Amino acid sequence: MPMNQALWIAPVLLLLTSSGCTTTSGGVALRPDGSPGPQECPEEAKKAMRYMKLRVGDAAWVELDANQIKSKPITLYDGPIESILDEDFGTLEATTRLYGQVWTAGPQVVIRYYEAHPPESEKVPICAVARLSENQLRKLPASKPGMALLEFSAASAYIVEAFR
Repeated sequence: MPMNQALWIAPVLLLLTSSGCTTTSGGVALRPDGSPGPQECPEEAKKAMRYMKLRVGDAAWVELDANQIKSKPITLYDGPIESILDEDFGTLEATTRLYGQVWTAGPQVVIRYYEAHPPESEKVPICAVARLSENQLRKLPASKPGMALLEFSAASAYIVEAFR
Protein backbone atom coordinates (compact mmCIF):
# COMPACT_ATOMS: atom_id res chain seq x y z
CA MET A 1 0.00 0.00 0.00
CA PRO A 2 1.44 3.40 -0.90
CA MET A 3 2.49 5.52 2.10
CA ASN A 4 0.08 8.42 1.39
CA GLN A 5 -2.92 6.00 1.37
CA ALA A 6 -1.82 4.47 4.67
CA LEU A 7 -1.65 7.93 6.27
CA TRP A 8 -5.32 8.75 5.62
CA ILE A 9 -6.89 5.30 6.23
CA ALA A 10 -6.45 5.35 10.03
CA PRO A 11 -8.18 8.73 10.56
CA VAL A 12 -11.02 7.76 8.21
CA LEU A 13 -11.57 4.46 10.06
CA LEU A 14 -11.54 6.29 13.39
CA LEU A 15 -14.10 8.80 12.14
CA LEU A 16 -16.39 6.08 10.79
CA THR A 17 -16.31 4.02 13.97
CA SER A 18 -16.97 7.04 16.20
CA SER A 19 -19.93 8.42 14.25
CA GLY A 20 -22.58 6.12 15.79
CA CYS A 21 -25.31 7.27 18.14
CA THR A 22 -24.53 8.43 21.64
CA THR A 23 -25.12 5.76 24.28
CA THR A 24 -24.10 7.64 27.41
CA SER A 25 -25.29 10.69 29.24
CA GLY A 26 -22.25 12.61 28.00
CA GLY A 27 -24.23 15.11 25.92
CA VAL A 28 -27.44 15.23 27.94
CA ALA A 29 -28.11 18.35 30.02
CA LEU A 30 -29.55 17.61 33.44
CA ARG A 31 -32.53 19.37 34.99
CA PRO A 32 -32.29 20.86 38.50
CA ASP A 33 -33.68 17.62 40.02
CA GLY A 34 -30.97 15.55 38.25
CA SER A 35 -33.25 14.01 35.62
CA PRO A 36 -32.16 14.28 31.97
CA GLY A 37 -33.27 17.19 29.83
CA PRO A 38 -34.46 17.14 26.22
CA GLN A 39 -32.39 15.30 23.62
CA GLU A 40 -32.97 14.88 19.90
CA CYS A 41 -33.12 11.47 18.27
CA PRO A 42 -30.32 11.16 15.69
CA GLU A 43 -31.37 10.88 12.03
CA GLU A 44 -29.53 7.54 11.82
CA ALA A 45 -31.81 6.15 14.55
CA LYS A 46 -34.96 7.55 12.91
CA LYS A 47 -33.98 5.91 9.62
CA ALA A 48 -33.24 2.58 11.33
CA MET A 49 -36.58 2.66 13.17
CA ARG A 50 -38.49 3.29 9.92
CA TYR A 51 -36.68 0.34 8.35
CA MET A 52 -37.61 -1.86 11.35
CA LYS A 53 -41.27 -0.70 11.13
CA LEU A 54 -41.11 1.04 14.51
CA ARG A 55 -43.26 4.16 14.72
CA VAL A 56 -43.56 6.81 17.41
CA GLY A 57 -45.84 5.45 20.13
CA ASP A 58 -45.22 1.77 19.35
CA ALA A 59 -44.56 -0.14 22.56
CA ALA A 60 -43.47 -3.56 23.78
CA TRP A 61 -42.92 -5.14 27.19
CA VAL A 62 -39.34 -5.33 28.44
CA GLU A 63 -37.58 -6.75 31.46
CA LEU A 64 -35.81 -3.63 32.67
CA ASP A 65 -32.59 -5.29 33.86
CA ALA A 66 -31.30 -8.45 32.19
CA ASN A 67 -29.77 -9.47 35.54
CA GLN A 68 -32.96 -9.08 37.60
CA ILE A 69 -35.66 -10.74 35.51
CA LYS A 70 -38.96 -11.10 37.41
CA SER A 71 -37.39 -9.85 40.66
CA LYS A 72 -39.43 -7.77 43.14
CA PRO A 73 -38.26 -5.16 43.92
CA ILE A 74 -35.40 -4.43 41.53
CA THR A 75 -32.46 -2.12 42.11
CA LEU A 76 -31.31 0.19 39.31
CA TYR A 77 -28.20 2.36 39.42
CA ASP A 78 -27.31 5.49 37.48
CA GLY A 79 -25.51 4.53 34.28
CA PRO A 80 -25.80 1.97 31.50
CA ILE A 81 -28.59 -0.61 31.39
CA GLU A 82 -29.29 -3.77 29.39
CA SER A 83 -32.97 -4.66 29.04
CA ILE A 84 -34.61 -7.59 27.21
CA LEU A 85 -37.68 -7.49 24.97
CA ASP A 86 -40.42 -9.84 26.21
CA GLU A 87 -42.30 -9.67 22.90
CA ASP A 88 -41.75 -8.77 19.27
CA PHE A 89 -41.35 -5.05 18.59
CA GLY A 90 -41.73 -4.08 14.92
CA THR A 91 -39.24 -6.40 13.21
CA LEU A 92 -37.26 -6.83 16.45
CA GLU A 93 -37.96 -10.22 17.96
CA ALA A 94 -38.42 -11.11 21.61
CA THR A 95 -35.06 -11.56 23.41
CA THR A 96 -33.59 -8.55 21.60
CA ARG A 97 -31.38 -6.59 24.00
CA LEU A 98 -32.00 -2.87 24.45
CA TYR A 99 -29.09 -0.75 25.64
CA GLY A 100 -29.45 2.64 27.21
CA GLN A 101 -28.94 4.88 30.19
CA VAL A 102 -30.61 5.15 33.61
CA TRP A 103 -31.04 8.31 35.68
CA THR A 104 -32.29 7.92 39.26
CA ALA A 105 -31.97 11.48 40.64
CA GLY A 106 -35.51 12.73 40.00
CA PRO A 107 -38.73 11.48 41.62
CA GLN A 108 -39.06 8.76 38.97
CA VAL A 109 -36.47 6.64 37.22
CA VAL A 110 -35.75 7.72 33.63
CA ILE A 111 -34.54 5.10 31.16
CA ARG A 112 -33.63 6.04 27.60
CA TYR A 113 -32.71 3.38 25.04
CA TYR A 114 -30.22 4.20 22.30
CA GLU A 115 -29.47 0.77 20.75
CA ALA A 116 -31.17 -2.53 20.04
CA HIS A 117 -29.21 -5.75 19.57
CA PRO A 118 -31.35 -8.45 17.92
CA PRO A 119 -30.26 -12.09 18.25
CA GLU A 120 -27.78 -13.07 15.54
CA SER A 121 -27.60 -9.53 14.15
CA GLU A 122 -25.75 -6.26 14.57
CA LYS A 123 -26.68 -3.48 16.98
CA VAL A 124 -28.93 -0.79 15.51
CA PRO A 125 -29.65 2.72 16.80
CA ILE A 126 -33.09 3.45 18.23
CA CYS A 127 -34.80 6.06 20.40
CA ALA A 128 -37.10 4.63 23.06
CA VAL A 129 -38.02 5.23 26.69
CA ALA A 130 -39.23 2.94 29.47
CA ARG A 131 -42.70 3.79 30.80
CA LEU A 132 -45.20 2.24 33.15
CA SER A 133 -48.59 3.82 33.89
CA GLU A 134 -49.75 5.10 37.26
CA ASN A 135 -46.31 6.36 38.36
CA GLN A 136 -44.92 2.84 38.56
CA LEU A 137 -41.39 3.99 37.69
CA ARG A 138 -41.53 6.09 40.88
CA LYS A 139 -38.75 5.15 43.28
CA LEU A 140 -39.65 3.26 46.43
CA PRO A 141 -38.99 5.15 49.70
CA ALA A 142 -35.95 2.98 50.60
CA SER A 143 -34.06 4.25 47.49
CA LYS A 144 -30.74 5.95 48.15
CA PRO A 145 -28.83 8.58 46.10
CA GLY A 146 -27.49 7.12 42.84
CA MET A 147 -29.86 4.15 42.92
CA ALA A 148 -33.54 3.38 42.79
CA LEU A 149 -35.68 0.56 44.04
CA LEU A 150 -38.64 -0.18 41.76
CA GLU A 151 -41.61 -2.34 42.63
CA PHE A 152 -41.71 -4.10 39.25
CA SER A 153 -39.04 -5.58 36.98
CA ALA A 154 -40.96 -4.98 33.74
CA ALA A 155 -42.21 -1.92 31.87
CA SER A 156 -42.99 -0.91 28.32
CA ALA A 157 -40.43 0.49 25.91
CA TYR A 158 -41.99 3.24 23.76
CA ILE A 159 -40.53 4.53 20.52
CA VAL A 160 -39.99 8.31 20.53
CA GLU A 161 -38.79 10.84 17.95
CA ALA A 162 -37.04 12.91 20.64
CA PHE A 163 -36.43 12.60 24.36
CA ARG A 164 -38.35 15.17 26.43
